[in-house]
Amino acid sequence: MKIRLIAFLLVWPLVGCTALRVGGQFQSGRQALLRNEPEQALAYFLEVANKDPDYVFQSMYFREGIWTYVGRTQYASGQLKEARASLERALAQDPNDHMARLYLGLTLMRSDDHELGLKELANAMRDLHDWLEYMERTRPLQAYWDPGREIRGAIEKELERIKARDIAREELIADGEWLGKQMEEEVDRARRDERRQWENDFHDRRGRSLGIGFGLGF
Repeated sequence: MKIRLIAFLLVWPLVGCTALRVGGQFQSGRQALLRNEPEQALAYFLEVANKDPDYVFQSMYFREGIWTYVGRTQYASGQLKEARASLERALAQDPNDHMARLYLGLTLMRSDDHELGLKELANAMRDLHDWLEYMERTRPLQAYWDPGREIRGAIEKELERIKARDIAREELIADGEWLGKQMEEEVDRARRDERRQWENDFHDRRGRSLGIGFGLGF
């Protein structure tokens, strides 16, 4: 028993350090992605995937697996065959990874598989729209995600155009890429707004506590 405990105590710091390094590499990759530097981002994401192929980024209930990020940056770098394999792997791990489905649709359309790409793209748009609706419906007092409905409004218009077959391939691809970029940026906007709300609530609680304290003192 003592040997097992000693072994655990020796291994645990190494596990923690590895997790920190992987997390740091992922964040470096994600920042490069947000700066529109896909080649640099891809190098970081591949390192993360090699060290932890099951790595998942989660922020405020929104999840994306590492293979989604690998596939997205491969797509942006023009590596369409590799992107498809990575995104299909992401969906095999998590069928509800909506960003993986979105970029799989874009990859298929860029690869001239228009019908299947259109199907995947439309499904991803509906899933992302429904997820944003769910977040608003279940947390009406915490409207951090798409509070102005800009993203959902754009998706609704896009789905109507897809249904009516009133949209060109290149325009649809551009709109899908816009949606992917907006959703990734919305992660940070929602987190920022939540942090701001928490700080405001904290200051309000602190102010009330001080007021009560002074009141009792006098």
